Amino acid sequence: MSSCGAVFDTNIFLSALLFDGNPALVLEMVRAGNIQLIVSPAILAELSSILKSKFSWDDEDIREALIAISRIAVFVKPAHRLHILSDEADNRVLECALEGGADCIISGDHHLLELGEFRGIPILRASDFLEKQT
Repeated sequence: MSSCGAVFDTNIFLSALLFDGNPALVLEMVRAGNIQLIVSPAILAELSSILKSKFSWDDEDIREALIAISRIAVFVKPAHRLHILSDEADNRVLECALEGGADCIISGDHHLLELGEFRGIPILRASDFLEKQT
């Protein structure tokens, strides 16, 4: 299996950090070096905000989670803002994928999944991504 570059939507990070299942398996593939994770400051900022507001994580736990992600990811700072979808956070994911030259976007967000692909970058559920890897 060759390593591919992937952008995770925030909900994939949340599911991987909080629950077992396919998102956790995909994150484990990143840790094993089978996927090159691509992140942007905007994606990590949204993740931090949601962990604090919706899951009541304390600042230290959030900081540790972001450090752990940072250690296994490539950072990009998208040069161009996109306005494709109504949810601005979804646009940040698309920007990250374009800037990082991602091979795919892994998401559970129905707005992103409805696109199917963006400028040649497939948008896949974690389960569909894992199926393609076997």
